[in-house]
Amino acid sequence: MSLITSSAQPALPGAPHLAYREGQLHLEAARLDQLAREHGTPLFVYSKASMLAALAAYQQGFAGRNAQICYAMKANSSLGVLQVFAQAGCGFDIVSGGELERVLAAGADVRQVIFSGVGKTRAEMRRALAAGIGCFNVESEAELDVLSEVALAMQRVAPISIRVNPNVDPKTHPYISTGLKGNKFGVAHEDALRIYQHAAALPGLKIVGIDCHIGSQITETTPYLDAMDRILDLVASIEAAGITLDHIDFGGGLGINYNQDAPPAADALWRELLAKIDARGYGGKKLMIEPGRSLVGNAGVCLTEVIYLKPGEQKNFCVIDAAMNDLPRPAMYQAFHAIVPLTPRQDLPATTYDVVGPVCESGDWIGRDRALAVHSGDCLAVLSAGAYCMSMASNYNTRGRAAELLVDGAQVHVIRRRENTADQMRHEQLIPG
Repeated sequence: MSLITSSAQPALPGAPHLAYREGQLHLEAARLDQLAREHGTPLFVYSKASMLAALAAYQQGFAGRNAQICYAMKANSSLGVLQVFAQAGCGFDIVSGGELERVLAAGADVRQVIFSGVGKTRAEMRRALAAGIGCFNVESEAELDVLSEVALAMQRVAPISIRVNPNVDPKTHPYISTGLKGNKFGVAHEDALRIYQHAAALPGLKIVGIDCHIGSQITETTPYLDAMDRILDLVASIEAAGITLDHIDFGGGLGINYNQDAPPAADALWRELLAKIDARGYGGKKLMIEPGRSLVGNAGVCLTEVIYLKPGEQKNFCVIDAAMNDLPRPAMYQAFHAIVPLTPRQDLPATTYDVVGPVCESGDWIGRDRALAVHSGDCLAVLSAGAYCMSMASNYNTRGRAAELLVDGAQVHVIRRRENTADQMRHEQLIPG
């Protein structure tokens, strides 16, 4: 069996901001073993430089264009993360009234907020209209009627785009595919013109654009190009019918490196897409996109301590203190996250383990068949944990949510304190008697 050394870990997901230096795993200038000792585990740590570098790739791709980048905050809605993107000039793509309140708390420009989602309630519509958001991405004909009614009752006009389902296969996990006919999102491509005409007749609405989003963790260019062709065909039909579209919103969905994945760089992808837009004569329109995972996914790690090593006849188990309530993606999507030691051991042969958490579920696993050289008490980093981990975390088994840190060079900021049991029970009460 081979020994685990720092030289065995080149080009980690998250590099160059995540790297081994002098035998210790660092995120920017912060030694992660020191953060684990000081703040405890499980612990999420995010790199500000990594987030801004990912954003810069999109900004470079849109240089000289009339474009707005809206961070899809469902990927990670922690206030400190939102603050980074707000200060960098991002708008936000929200999917609930609660997310709107987070955007406002982070000091963002509400006029750059897009409200997506298939099930907006009347209360959420009223709050968003009162706040003055930039656009509603409407996902059904029924929603058009309700939104117009709500807006008229408030003596407002709701700016809208309609999310069109282009029926393009994004070649990703079925749970995060959103642009096929069998998905719940958007309106059918063949119905879109009729629904736009219906929207144009509703007095409480103002049509400002068209929206499309085909899925998440997309690692190929072809689905984007196919979807772009279908949407631009529809733009031509809608405008030929006398309905002007001020912007084209092409969603997000660009994948990241979890396990030697090689998605196109954001600026390279958009060079191809912009060439197609220009060739069709729509290069002068405002462009809007909604990246989420690609901005934060590789910026975060989850630090966790090895509690027990449990050998078995068929499997060896490495039991850690992080679990499916902290890192739900493996249990939900059978997703892969790289798992590496904070301090690689050179004195111990590697053993193949299933890395599992303490939650009382067989589905509570974080990694299958991982070669690790570890003792109980060692700390590991679960990589690519910046997206859809803390935002999907739960209190299952009455486990408190982890603390979160934001690293900015040598500075470390606590952006969420660790949740305790009293926090969880604060809104509960016993019945009298």
